[in-house]
Amino acid sequence: IKWMSSLEAKYEDAKDKKTTAEKLERLRREKVNRFRKRHRISVQGTDLPDPVATFDQLQKEYQIHPKIMENVQAAGFRVPTPIQMQAIPVMLHGRELLASAPTGSGKTLAFCIPLLTHLKQPRNKGFRALIISPTRELASQTHRELVKLAEGTGFRIHMIHKAADAAKKFGPKSSKKF
Repeated sequence: IKWMSSLEAKYEDAKDKKTTAEKLERLRREKVNRFRKRHRISVQGTDLPDPVATFDQLQKEYQIHPKIMENVQAAGFRVPTPIQMQAIPVMLHGRELLASAPTGSGKTLAFCIPLLTHLKQPRNKGFRALIISPTRELASQTHRELVKLAEGTGFRIHMIHKAADAAKKFGPKSSKKF
């Protein structure tokens, strides 16, 4: 039999709860690390958000526009790729990201979903986001993917590859406005 005062009993209860919370957090971290290892996701940094396993989980946790998620499904994406699993939550948390993944791994979708989510809704305020690509082919691919992803949301997606064409397309005052 262990005799203790009521003050000591309260201390023991708080200590047990703290230990349990620490154990649960450690188990959660281990589970996340196993998930990352299984999907070959390597991360660096502090206080990183957990990766998502499904697009449904992404929509539930981050309230992504339902039409965007419909467009993702319509494009044939069923399960996020490893780059999408980790990069989308990082960007939705407003964190900076430097990501590397093979060609065809879904990097474009990984940054387009957070981009459209941060913009929330279309506004008539000119250009609100700018994506700079090193080649016309990549710019064209990004434009094509963004148009498919934003279909039905009201966002206007443009590709500018020559300044002279931009002045004609958006008007002579466009250089002053933007």
